Formats: sequence, structure tokens, C-alpha cells
Amino acid sequence: MRIAEYTSFDAVGLAGLVAGGEVTPAELEAVAREAAQAVDPQLNAIVETWPTDDAPSPGSAPLAGVPFLIKDIGVTMAGRRMELGSRLAAGNVAGADSSLMRRLRRAGLVTFGRTTTPEMAYSITTEPALYGPTRNPWDLRRSAGGSSGGAGAAVAAGVVPIAHATDAAGSIRIPASYTGLFGLKPTRGRVSMGPDVDEVFSGLAVHGSVSRTVRDSAALLDQIGGPEPGDPYSAQQPSRPYAQEVARHPGSLRIGVLTQAWGGRRTTTPVADALSRTVRLLESLGHQVEEAEVDLGVGWEEFVLANARLMAANLTAMVDGLAAALGRPADPSTLEPGTLTSYHYGRQVSGAQFVAAFAVRNRVARSLARYFDAYDTLLTPTLPELPPLLNTYTEGGETLDGLGWIDRLLDRSPFTAAFNVAGTPAMSVPLTADTETGLPIGMQFAAGYGREGRLFRLAGQLEQASPWSHRTPSVWAGNAPGR
Repeated sequence: MRIAEYTSFDAVGLAGLVAGGEVTPAELEAVAREAAQAVDPQLNAIVETWPTDDAPSPGSAPLAGVPFLIKDIGVTMAGRRMELGSRLAAGNVAGADSSLMRRLRRAGLVTFGRTTTPEMAYSITTEPALYGPTRNPWDLRRSAGGSSGGAGAAVAAGVVPIAHATDAAGSIRIPASYTGLFGLKPTRGRVSMGPDVDEVFSGLAVHGSVSRTVRDSAALLDQIGGPEPGDPYSAQQPSRPYAQEVARHPGSLRIGVLTQAWGGRRTTTPVADALSRTVRLLESLGHQVEEAEVDLGVGWEEFVLANARLMAANLTAMVDGLAAALGRPADPSTLEPGTLTSYHYGRQVSGAQFVAAFAVRNRVARSLARYFDAYDTLLTPTLPELPPLLNTYTEGGETLDGLGWIDRLLDRSPFTAAFNVAGTPAMSVPLTADTETGLPIGMQFAAGYGREGRLFRLAGQLEQASPWSHRTPSVWAGNAPGR
């Protein structure tokens, strides 16, 4: 199989070829590695690849033989490094598979490498000092987003059809929007974080994926969803597989639209125009769309403060644990300026302030839940602007304290974090692109707790009505000469 043919299939399609005996997992892995060699020197999306010795038998699992990449944080693979994008954790080797890794193996995925992340996943751009910047395959001068920027760039460029991603404030949806992919953040508790932790960033973070097709994300969530023994909570299991929901009609939905972001951040003209086109598309499909004013239940400054306290306190515990385990100092020799200042800020968060931040989390969740009684989904731009140039987010980070760092990140991604705080599912759909530059623009749809099925039904309809698979970036493995 040549790369051009390989990149024409999604994960479900490749699994079908394996099941039908038309191609072997080894052949798919070989062409995926060839695709990585063709494009990654330009992108810097993949930290490392490794030999695989546990490839599934053809047809023995739902996604048997599909090449796959895991993010360099949040999931551990026995005997492989997980360095969290940080010099502090450089060389750290996992001793055992995490619960998610076991499920990825059972799904039949052939995991042959790991993708880049910003240090500790603590940014919305992937430019770590340890690995260097990950570039957007649509424009190599621009960010691929974060914190799942390596996953986004690798999938968008055709290395793999789907890749593991995580999301604590938009880290699935942001790179999906910037690189023209589909990315769904599941409900809190949908995918186990175990066994080493019960939750990450105080329940703000979840596991998921970025993919080129809706059905791939649905098929993977079917395989990785569900609780593990000892989980602190779990989302109610769906009544039918998500893979089936993609083909079901969503009905006529009541959709509330947020045109301007919380906190006063204005949406740029290209994104506002893309939102208007999306509203017209939804109306043409029979949905009832109206502008909505959605109250977070707290003021924006209080929202930012609570996020900063929750995230920085968790970051501090993570850094202290790594420093102790690896015998390294937590200082400028091991941590980047934004991470280090957030680490020191987290050390100053008191127990009472940490508990108060949970109270804010509760108020946001209760407030948004009321809007999901009035609307089936909420629509926003995923981000208020086009993919920024590299260094845009990181420049001047050394002058910010931990609160200032989170304020900067949420100011640039003001639509996404609320749904992490509330724990509800949200997806970025690559419905359109900027008419001048051709850069992708994602639209975010959110639904009530446990309502991923509703989002997959809507996404499947939108994919049929306004397909995006024909749009490929300038750096695309399928265009590699002679391949």
C-alpha cells in the first residue's frame, strides 16, 4: 500500500481492510512510519517511534491493525517513556500500562509512538523547550495548538487517521480547530484516568482523540469509555454504541448561539463570518437556531481565578512528585518560565482557596445545566481567532505569575474551558475555513452531561451536509513525492 492510498482511508476503513484480509497490520504500520518520515521533519509532531511486538491478529478487535499515536502525557505504556514535554521528566519510563492503554490495546490499535505536548500540558500551544515547537501543517509559521498539538499535526498531515488527546481547558478542541480536525471532549468520568490517579486537574481533564472523520472518534470512544474499579465517578453508559449514533438523524434541535465570548474577548471577523455561515447551514438542515446569552454563574475574573487555583495547585503536586522521584530540582534548569511561575503560584494556594475553587466549579456546572434544559446544544466558535504565529502565546511568559499565565491562556481560548469546568461534552467540528487564507476554523457544539450521543448525531449530519475530508493541508503525507 502506498501512502496516497493509506491517507484516503480513515481508521474504520483501514480496520475494514484488515478484517477483510486486504492488508495486514504490519503493512499498515510500515506505511504509517513512512508517512511520518515524509512529513514530521517539517512538523515536529512526533517525539519518538518504537518497534511494536504486540500487533493484533487481523479482525480480532474493532480497530485491529490501525496505526496509532499516544500523547506524551496522561497515558502510560509499560516500558516506554512518558516525559510530559518537560526537561524535569526527561527519560522517565512507565512501569505499567494505564487503564486507557489497556483499552487501546484491546481495541486492536497499533501504538508505535508518542506525540508532542507543551510542558505538563500547561499551554494552548505546543512549543516545549524539551522538543521544540510543533508546526501547523496548514502553515508552518503557525501554531498547531495545544496541548494536543502533536496529535493534531500528525493526524492533519496524514500520519495516522486518529490519535490520542487530552483536554483540561480545550486541549482536544483547540488543535482540532487549528488543524482542521474533528475533536470531541467527552463527559467528565466517561473515560477512566486510573489506576494511578482518580482524576486529573481536579476533574477538568479528560481523555479523548482527534480524527479526520466523526465515525473514527465515535468508534474509539466506544472502545475506551466506561469505568474501571475504583474510579471516583463515571458517566452513565450510552443506550447504543456511539458508532451507531453517527448515522442516526439528530432531529430538529434547539441550538443557542454565543457570538461573543465570556470575559469580553471579541471574535475576529473571519471567525464571526464562519459562525454566520454555520448558523445558515444549521437552519437549512431544519434546526432552530437563536442567539443566546449564557451566564456562567460567576464573573469572568472569578472564573479565571478558580481555574488558576485548581490547575496551579495540581501542577505543583505533579512537579513535586516528579522532582522527588527523579532527584531533580524544580527550577529554571528543568522548568519553563510559565510552568515555573505557575508552580510557585500553586504553592501559595491555601486549602480554603482550593475548596472555594471547587465551589466555583459547582456554580458553573449548575448554571450551564439550566441552559441545556432550554437548548439541545450550544454553539460557539471553538476559538475567537485564526491559528496564531509561533511564539505568540509564550513570548513574555516569564513576566507573568501563575494567575496571569492562566488569564492569558483563557483570554485566547475563552469559549472552551467552561465545559471542562462543567464536565459536559463539547466538540470542535471543522465546518469551514477562512476565505482569504484557507486556514481551518472549528465550530464548537456543547451538550448536557452524558449527551455525547446527541453531539455525534449532529456531527454526522454536518459531515454529510458540509464534508471536510477533501480539504488537506499543504504538508500532507499523501502528496509526498514517489509515495
